[in-house]
Amino acid sequence: MAERKQQQTAATRLSRNVLTVGFWTLISRFLGFIRDVVFAALLGAGPIAEAFLIAFSLPNMFRRIFAEGAFNTAFVPMYAKKRQSGRGATEFASDALSGLAFVLIILTGLAQLAMPAMVVAMASGFIGDQRFDLAVLFGRIVFPYVLFISLAALVSGILNTANRFAAGAAAPVLLNILFIAALVTSYYLEWDAGLTLSFAAPVAGLAQLALVWLALRHSKIDIRIRLPQLTPELKRLTIIALPAALAGGVVQINLLIGRQVASIFDGAVAWLNYADRLYQLPLGVVGIAIGIVLLPDLSKRLGAKDQAGAKEAYSRSAEMAFALATPASVALAVMPLPIIQILFERGQFTQADSIATSAALAIYAVGLPAFVLQKVVQTQFFARHDTRTPLLSAVLAMMVNALVAIGLSGHFGYLAAALGASLAGWVLLIILLVQSRHLDSSARFDRRCLVAIPKIIVAAIFMGITLHFVVQYSYHHVQGLLLSFAYLTILVLGGALIYGLLLFLLGALRRKDVHRLLKR
Repeated sequence: MAERKQQQTAATRLSRNVLTVGFWTLISRFLGFIRDVVFAALLGAGPIAEAFLIAFSLPNMFRRIFAEGAFNTAFVPMYAKKRQSGRGATEFASDALSGLAFVLIILTGLAQLAMPAMVVAMASGFIGDQRFDLAVLFGRIVFPYVLFISLAALVSGILNTANRFAAGAAAPVLLNILFIAALVTSYYLEWDAGLTLSFAAPVAGLAQLALVWLALRHSKIDIRIRLPQLTPELKRLTIIALPAALAGGVVQINLLIGRQVASIFDGAVAWLNYADRLYQLPLGVVGIAIGIVLLPDLSKRLGAKDQAGAKEAYSRSAEMAFALATPASVALAVMPLPIIQILFERGQFTQADSIATSAALAIYAVGLPAFVLQKVVQTQFFARHDTRTPLLSAVLAMMVNALVAIGLSGHFGYLAAALGASLAGWVLLIILLVQSRHLDSSARFDRRCLVAIPKIIVAAIFMGITLHFVVQYSYHHVQGLLLSFAYLTILVLGGALIYGLLLFLLGALRRKDVHRLLKR
């Protein structure tokens, strides 16, 4: 009885932490939408927009490889184990942070010299027109962002391990606020929008680092940056992180393939970016939030030999991820055009841009549940210091993505990039699930989760059918900006209500679960 109560308390703490991260991520993504709406209205899918998007993707690519992809997935389990044992956690974290800073400073310097080649690698279709020179210029200005944001990501990992999730989750809010301010300022003062946004990027990175660093100091965790030393612990971290870095590199190659295909078609880089931003909302709020919270939690449980607790945490996380991602996927797939038109179609963003973007969004939406669940399943390997299996799995998925995106681009144009990404997402999820069967029993979903999944699918399908018919018969009557946003809000809330009621009727959602959630 005591063990069961302890598991429920731990599950409650896990859910509360997920909600904390999810809340701040939702605020960030909401501000990101405002940023994208302003960006689309001022720049549309023109050359400045495409050049900046490619330039800003460069530091983000290396951030995901070095900080979020490799260092954090290797660092967090090791740091969590040291904190639990009470031996050398602070020294280890200081060495890791100093080593990462040293590598990133060198990388930033090299990127300034190699920027033209990096732009070619990202978007060879830009060669020969103004987008190339603009992307090189913007890229050199924005690249220092990778130094600040990667250090901020590692500091956030330290805070997360100490069960302090708010600062790291809130930090991206600063980026969107500063980008919105830069866009508005450039419009009213008639500054160059591309240059203003480019200079705002490293400033935003520094602001995010400052926020999490203050939270670190407030938490009485005395981490210091010093001259880097290749200690035995740092060597072990590097060995574990290397496959994760390669896996992160493979994921980025997937994105690179998509951008290369898109760069051949005028406007396609921007179309795919706007579609990507929309499906990233549920991915960030649900998948990434759960992954951030689950990794340190699972690492601690496995370190303490708590198999039952690890299985409970894993199953509830997967259930929550699937229950939130599936209706979002269905909604984005059945009404992509109204969503794009209401959010973006104004100013420089035309009806043709809306049609092109909505087609990509519908395809991305199909892969959304896979993208979300990957974040949950991968933690089983990272928590066991296994970064090799996710790497090999990602390589196979990358091959699928390349074959589809490049092979079908002649038939489907830029949409082949979205198709390749979604198909590769499902392939990667299936491979990870198969590989997790070779781990211990805590890496398998419990019966409650397996029973809930088909009920969630049925509820989401019925919700999607309802939304489809509502849009078919009512959307053409909607006129005006305020009415359009009110209409979209009603669709979202109405869809959520229908979905929730169906979950109740099917027994996938219990009254006591809702009561416990509202109480928290």
